[in-house]
Amino acid sequence: MWAWKLALTGCALLWGGSFVVIKGSLDAVPACSLMALRFLLASLLLGAVCWRRLRDSLDWSHLFAGGILGVLAGAAYAVQNVGLTYTTPGRNAFLTAIYCVLVPFVNWIVARRRPGAMVLLAAGLCVLGVGLISLGDDLVPSLGMGERLTLLSALLYAAQIVCVARFASAHDVMTLTVVQMTVTCAICWVFSLVLGEPQVDLASLDGSFWWSLAYMVVLASCACSAIQNAAQIVVPPAQASLLLSLESVFAVAASVLFYGERLTPRLVAGFALIFIAVLASELGPTLARRAPSRRA
Repeated sequence: MWAWKLALTGCALLWGGSFVVIKGSLDAVPACSLMALRFLLASLLLGAVCWRRLRDSLDWSHLFAGGILGVLAGAAYAVQNVGLTYTTPGRNAFLTAIYCVLVPFVNWIVARRRPGAMVLLAAGLCVLGVGLISLGDDLVPSLGMGERLTLLSALLYAAQIVCVARFASAHDVMTLTVVQMTVTCAICWVFSLVLGEPQVDLASLDGSFWWSLAYMVVLASCACSAIQNAAQIVVPPAQASLLLSLESVFAVAASVLFYGERLTPRLVAGFALIFIAVLASELGPTLARRAPSRRA
């Protein structure tokens, strides 16, 4: 059990570091084109590794379910990374983490399951945290384009997570993932064309870009997805989500160490409130279920 928990923490570390890696790569390739290339290579690599499962499992049901997940994931990645061009990796990472709080509300709409009091409290803390991040030094709200786009991507991620919960149990997970990555690639290319992103001569890119792309494809996409799917067989969902939410903490640490982001007390307070909200939304339902048994 502890080995898998450490593996999930490693995934959070890799995903957190990817914010800084992507930020650097955006200087060479536009956001949506970069995501399209990333998921094209990831789908080809994962498809080659899992070709036997694809051969045995791929059908119209997998194409339909994976297509929905891919559209949501593709739109989320595209919007998030366009937002990253207008904000810092730390803000982008923490605002993206709001999806943990949004999931119960999206699930309320889809599955008619009302969120509990702890989730509502978490949402309030999250709003306060976003407010602290968005206030400028003159205390005037200044939620910029990057922050607004990142919040929209968090909503898209929440919708994608709810759909995964509805589709995953009835489908082969790896086949579903390959289809999702393929459609995600297509959606990102569409975003790239609609936004009129300039074409990039890949042959002219230097070695540092390709090392960054390898990190995103092999580690942040293929390896982390496989590890997460395997680990969650033995690690309860609430604990797994808590460990993966550390991604935002690692992202800020990487942004401070490698990107030169300056942490002010106001931003630290805002980040802390959002992180507390994430923890409350994940741990609250578990504690509430355990409370009656302790009283008994």
